[in-house]
Amino acid sequence: MSQSLARLLTHLVFSTKHREALIHDGIRDELHRYSAAVLADIDSPAILINSVEDHVHVLFCLSKNCAVKDAVEKVKAGTSKWIKRRDAGLANFYWQAGYGAFSVSQSNVPAVTRYIANQREHHAKTSFQDELRALLRRHKVEFDERYVWD
Repeated sequence: MSQSLARLLTHLVFSTKHREALIHDGIRDELHRYSAAVLADIDSPAILINSVEDHVHVLFCLSKNCAVKDAVEKVKAGTSKWIKRRDAGLANFYWQAGYGAFSVSQSNVPAVTRYIANQREHHAKTSFQDELRALLRRHKVEFDERYVWD
């Protein structure tokens, strides 16, 4: 094949440091738009971004020229700086060091999109920790509880 072609759909999840409830309604929509702009700058367009007070879910198409860790680093660093500039009350804002990234098949995009869109309802019953554990198990990611949380 003379051309390199890829569609790498990724469900990214990351939280605020210590899962503090810092993502408030006053910045939420702008945070999503800013995150989408950061991803667009690295040729990794967002499909859907949603958040609750302590974490963010992003479904995006990872560029074939970008490693997952680099995309995550750019989104987290860019949005962290933006949040600190945007809201003086969040001058000490930080994201958790780690993240979860899961591959998504094209046929599963509607289900993942619904899941991300319904975060508020989902978290009325389920904590972020339980949600992440379930995602890790569903995607068969081995993990050690001692090192998942900061």
